[in-house]
Amino acid sequence: MEVTAMDNQRTKPANTHYDVIIIGAGASGLYCALTAGRRGRKVLVLDHANKVGKKILMSGGGRCNFTNYFVEPEHFISANQHFCKSALSRYPSWEFIGMVEQHKIAYHEREHGQLFCDDSAQDIVTMLLDECAAAGVQVRLNTQIEQVKVDENNENSKSARFQLLTCKKLSKKDIASEIKATQTNYSCESLVVATGGLSIPTMGASGLGYELAQQFGHTLASIDPSLVPFTFTDKTGELLRALAGISLPVIASNTRTSFKLPLLFTHRGLSGPAMLQLSNYWQTGEPIEINLLPDTDITALLLEHKQSHPKQLIRTVLAENTDNALPKKLLAALQTTFWEDIKDTELANIKDERLSALGATINGWQLKPSGTEGYRTAEVTRGGVTTDEVSSKTMQSKYQDGLYFIGEVLDVTGWLGGYNFQWAWASGFVCGEVV
Repeated sequence: MEVTAMDNQRTKPANTHYDVIIIGAGASGLYCALTAGRRGRKVLVLDHANKVGKKILMSGGGRCNFTNYFVEPEHFISANQHFCKSALSRYPSWEFIGMVEQHKIAYHEREHGQLFCDDSAQDIVTMLLDECAAAGVQVRLNTQIEQVKVDENNENSKSARFQLLTCKKLSKKDIASEIKATQTNYSCESLVVATGGLSIPTMGASGLGYELAQQFGHTLASIDPSLVPFTFTDKTGELLRALAGISLPVIASNTRTSFKLPLLFTHRGLSGPAMLQLSNYWQTGEPIEINLLPDTDITALLLEHKQSHPKQLIRTVLAENTDNALPKKLLAALQTTFWEDIKDTELANIKDERLSALGATINGWQLKPSGTEGYRTAEVTRGGVTTDEVSSKTMQSKYQDGLYFIGEVLDVTGWLGGYNFQWAWASGFVCGEVV
């Protein structure tokens, strides 16, 4: 990375040495810091943001879904499915829950084992900062990383030393006031990259971690926004927009997986837990399938009522025999889209083949998203630093001694439900134990 040209706004760099420098004051970075600090290591956390743990604060609607009671390797996606096993087994969710309880943070369980703070995600951030402070960890914000290099005078050292050139991030007010940006040179024995992914750029996400990985010879697994709503264009998009705000339980699936969870229609397309989970397994251009009434075989229902109640209409059967599971507005929109020509035709006068086809559609609505809402709203970034090039036991680079990658920057992506935070805690822990 090249040093940016701000020479007229800089002061002479100071020099400071630490045992461990962690780039990124998010979930994984802070947990790694407090773990290393407890071992007596001199630790510094650097972040370009003006506040620590921004994604923690916004997560779970501001209440932070900090972990899950049921964490298994199959809840994570990676080119190497085995990579996450070591860290998750050495730092299970009950370890973090124990810390939460020790700090007397009230929490509750929601569906599928998800744990949330009763009050605010700020409780989790405060806990992490208190633990860091108790361990002597220093945190410096508004700090841009301008250059990272290996100390050439220390190449043969067992623990390679790194040199970091940083610059204080100036606000618009500072620049207008012609305040000079303070440069600082840092050195360290262990450098930890905990920069996260590209998700939610308004929170300060950047590609710095990927750049550093490539600088040291690492490759990246394909990077995509994930845990993200789907978007649609043309007539399908118009239909979905007209239904914005409606939510119902569905089974959402593709050729690889399926999830029985709530779906939410939005002004841009489809969201809700079912869609976010499915997006982890979706590739651009692929179709998805939605079972709008997962507890009812619609084909069997229609054919049965054709025999027992031949004068009934399709909409009547769907409303009265499914406990009105389809909201009226949705039912009306489906009728307009799929059986407008026979909406007032009695079942007795509709061919079995047509009823079967309609049942198949409602139990397996085929849709082809035009894309997703992208990094703007994605909760995580799928892909990242290739895990085959990193130790699963320590998170150390296999190419550069003393260099570590933890958290979301790695090619490990968890399901919705607290799994990505558990990966942050676990990968931060195992790294903090060795740096």
